[in-house]
Amino acid sequence: MDGFQDIFPRGGENTAFARYFVGQSYLNMLSREQVVIGNVTFEPGCRNNWHIHHAKSGGGQILLCTAGRGYYQEWGRPARELHPGDVVNIPAGVKHWHGAAPDSWFSHLAVEVPGEETENEWCEPVSDADYSKLK
Repeated sequence: MDGFQDIFPRGGENTAFARYFVGQSYLNMLSREQVVIGNVTFEPGCRNNWHIHHAKSGGGQILLCTAGRGYYQEWGRPARELHPGDVVNIPAGVKHWHGAAPDSWFSHLAVEVPGEETENEWCEPVSDADYSKLK
């Protein structure tokens, strides 16, 4: 973790969602009231599976990048490199993944956008072959 400094505490190992991640992630829930916000930290090479935030109305997710270097990718589109200060708005219904770069820790605040009848659908892991193509 040389040179990696996040503004929020890292939190414990993300055991509740470990089956949806390749590699080790950490989770510190910052808010469970009004708007759900979690500080998610990824070790180098860690990423979550493809997933979709479903909602009857509203919903989706916002990522506020706070430390390190990572990636976000929507299904069928090129990956976007992420740095501290970047904001990603993810509408409900969009299949996507996010996580750390192969050589960097990465943290973001995951903000769950309120909506009606919201649920997450976890899909397949990001393949090692596709992930290895990222710089």
